[in-house]
Parts: sequence; C-alpha cells; structure tokens
Amino acid sequence: MSDKKSKLASGSIIILLGSIILRLGGFIYRFILSRLLTTTGYGIVGLTLPFQNMFIIGASGGVPPAIAKYVSQYKALEDKEMVYQVSVTGMKMMIFMAVIAAIIMFLISEPIAIGMWNKPEALVPLRLVSVIVPFSVIVGSFRGVFQGFYQMKNIFYSKFIEQIFTLIIASALVIIGWYAAGAVLGTALGFLVSLIGSYILFKRDVKDSYLNEKYPKISFREELGLMKEILKFSIPVVISGIAEIFLYDTGTFFIGMFLPTFFAGFYTNASAIARIPLILANSVSTSVLPATSEADSLQDKELLRMYMHQSYRYTTVTSLPVSAFIMVYATPMMILLFGSEYAQGSQALWILVAGMFFFSIYLIASSMCQGLGKPAFPMYSLIIGALVNVVFSYLLIPIYDITGAAIATTIATLVLMLLTVGELSKLSQIHPPYKDLLKMFIATGFMIFVMYLIPHTIIGMFVGLIVGTVVYIIVILLLKAIRPEDVVFIEHFVNRTGPLKKHLMKLVKLSKIYLDR
Repeated sequence: MSDKKSKLASGSIIILLGSIILRLGGFIYRFILSRLLTTTGYGIVGLTLPFQNMFIIGASGGVPPAIAKYVSQYKALEDKEMVYQVSVTGMKMMIFMAVIAAIIMFLISEPIAIGMWNKPEALVPLRLVSVIVPFSVIVGSFRGVFQGFYQMKNIFYSKFIEQIFTLIIASALVIIGWYAAGAVLGTALGFLVSLIGSYILFKRDVKDSYLNEKYPKISFREELGLMKEILKFSIPVVISGIAEIFLYDTGTFFIGMFLPTFFAGFYTNASAIARIPLILANSVSTSVLPATSEADSLQDKELLRMYMHQSYRYTTVTSLPVSAFIMVYATPMMILLFGSEYAQGSQALWILVAGMFFFSIYLIASSMCQGLGKPAFPMYSLIIGALVNVVFSYLLIPIYDITGAAIATTIATLVLMLLTVGELSKLSQIHPPYKDLLKMFIATGFMIFVMYLIPHTIIGMFVGLIVGTVVYIIVILLLKAIRPEDVVFIEHFVNRTGPLKKHLMKLVKLSKIYLDR
C-alpha cells in the first residue's frame, strides 16, 4: 500500500515539475512575440488560438484519454496483446480524424476571418492552423500511450521538444518578416519535431521494452469493435474537450467580433497567466485518471478514497494560494511579463484567475469520473458551462470589453465545478475532504491579507510572494490542513531540488512529526 500511496504523488510531481518548466517556456514564447509583434499582430495570433485548440481536440476524438484508460486497465491485467491493439487502433483513428479536421479548418478560415470578423489580416494565420492539426493529433496519440504506461517523463519530454522548437522556429520566422503567420507556422513545425521525438521515445520505452513480441493481427471486424469501444469512451471526452475550448476561448471569439484586434492580445496574455493554477491541477488530473481506473478495476474502495482525497487536497493546497497571489499582483505581473502596454489586461486577469481555480477543481473531478469509466457527466457539465459562457460573453463584452469576458468565464466555471463535484460524490459515494479544504481557504485568507499590506509594484510582488508563502505554510501547518500521508507529495518535490534537498528535507521531517501528533 505504501507504493500505492506514493504513486499518485510521484506521477503528479513529475507532471508538475515538467509543467512548470513548460509554462515558463510558454511565457518566454509570449514574452518574445509580444515584443517582436505589435499589439495588433499579437492579437491576430491570439485570435487563432481557439481554432488551434478546438481542432486539435476535435481531431483527436478524445482518443488519448481513452488510450490511457484502456492501456492502464489492460496493463494492470497483464494483457499485452490488448495493450498493443488499443495503442495501434487508437493511432489509426486519430490519423484519419486529423486529416478530416485539417480540411475543415482550411475551408472555414475565410468565412470566419472575412465574413464574421471582418479582419482580412487573420486569413493566412487561420489557414495555417490546418497545418498544425495533423502533427499535433498524432503526437497526442503517443502521449496517450505514455500516460497509460505511467511514463510521465516521456509526456514531459514530448511537450518540451514541441515547445523549444516552436519557440525557436516561430521567433525566427517573425524576425525574418513573416509576422503573425510566422508564429502560427512555427507552432506547426514545432509539433512536427515533437512527433519525431515522441516516436523515438515510444519505440525505446514501450515497443522495444514491453510490446516486444509479435502479436496476431485482428480481423477488420474485430478492429471495428475495438474502435467502437474506444469511441464509446472518447465521444463524451471529445465533446467535453470542445466544450472546454468554448469555455476558455468564447471570450476571444466575441472579442474578435465586437472589439479591435489588439484587445485579443490583452485577453490572450491575461488568460495565459490566469491558467497558471491549471498547471497544478493538470499534473494531478493526469495521474489520477489511470490511478482511479486501476483502483476501480481492482474494486478497492479504500484505495479509491485515498486517491480521490489526495487529489482534492494536492490541487487545493497548491493552486489556491497561487490563484490568490495572481489576483493581488495582477498588474505588476502583466507589466513584468509582457510590457506596460499590456497592463490593460490586469482587470480581466484578477477576475479570470478565480474562474481558473474553479476549473482546476473541475479538472480533478472530471478525471476521476473518466477513470471510473463515466465520462458523460463532465461532458454535460462542460456543455452547460460553455452555454453559460456564450450567453454572458455576448451580453457583457460589448459593455465591459475584456473584463466582461473574464466575468462570463468565471461564472461558467463556477457552475460546472459545482455540478461535476456533486455528481462525482453521488457516483462514488465519496465526498471531498471538506474540513481540510476549509482550512486551506482560511490559510489563503491570511495570505491575501498580508500581501495587500505590501506595495503592488514589481519589487513588492516578489516581497509579497516570499512573505505570503511563509504565512500560508505556517497557517496550513498550524491548522493541520494536510495529512501526514500528504507529506509524500512534498517529499517527491523536495527530492528534485538538488543542493537544497538536504536543508528542505529537515523541514519536511519536522512537519511530518508535527502532523503525526
């Protein structure tokens, strides 16, 4: 059981550390493009992002999570043949859907850029999105296999390769005069390089080391049956994914309709910072899906309860203070990362980050539902949330510009969080650890109070980060908002701090002794 207690923590930490590095790289990408392009040029790039995300998710058909679920399920049962068949069949499906999605994106680019937005300068970048889709979707299939095998490092390597080459190529293309189109094309070429790297990792760590036997080919009819099984799981997931894009990017779409292009750049950067708490949630949700699937297949109720409670606590204890810090120091963060001309996005940022915390909790509940083989309700919640966002965005953006977009998204995420957490509790008969979560909110309240006393400047932001973090940790420990078994999560993080490990581990041990009392 001790190995199982640390399984979620170790997988989550790998994804968390990788995600922090990737998010940092993403900010470097935005930092460079914000300065290489005008606010209008950067706004054009921002307008393409909803379509990039929508078609990547739509073309993948929700297959990566399905691959992860069934690979982890059959691997737990030591059925190598089915692991192989799920991997191969899933990839075939994704390639076919990627081609279809690329064609559709190319065809609709002109009606959207010219007809709906009346922005001819967005036409070529939108058309280039169709080049991104096939590469990104196939990469997604490899990542699904890695997730099912619990190879979180390979997921990180795949994403890191994509990001570093996107940064280099996109920046170079913009510098030589390709403008916003160069930034979009750079993304496509970054995914191409990532595809090559992902295949090498797959061959080394999956094909050659685990699926190293010859497996009999299944008949076309049997493969259709397997496709049907994958689609049965993946269709609700892809609908959820598209609804998630609507939730994230409805504001951007309506900004393109109602406001000048540069507003899209402000909102895009505010949205990027607001999603920082999602790094923490994604790291846990990526690990909790195969973990809950395993516990469910073993019919181990106590193991399932442990995974679920750990997921709620890990996510809240980390993402809540991060959200609070961003809310308090929204303006200096925007100025530091993107320049003073983007400070106009700070009002939207401090509202939007609250919505992203709500969405963090939703992500955890959604992944647990998927791991239990019940992906439908998160889909319904997302659809409801997306519709709420569409209505409020349409009403509020013409009045309050990008602040209206942030308000609409925050209302929508609150609705879907409440719906999904409630349904998961009914489904599993396991409720969130409410007392622990309440203590975390109290600790965050103390943190916010202290940070508000510190000047809201760039220097004050760094002072507030240090002082606020210390206050938060002290209150968390005094209230015993975390459990002794949660220290495993902290230990995995500390083990990767290099020369600081020796000193930090002493504090971890003292914390564990205090929590055990």
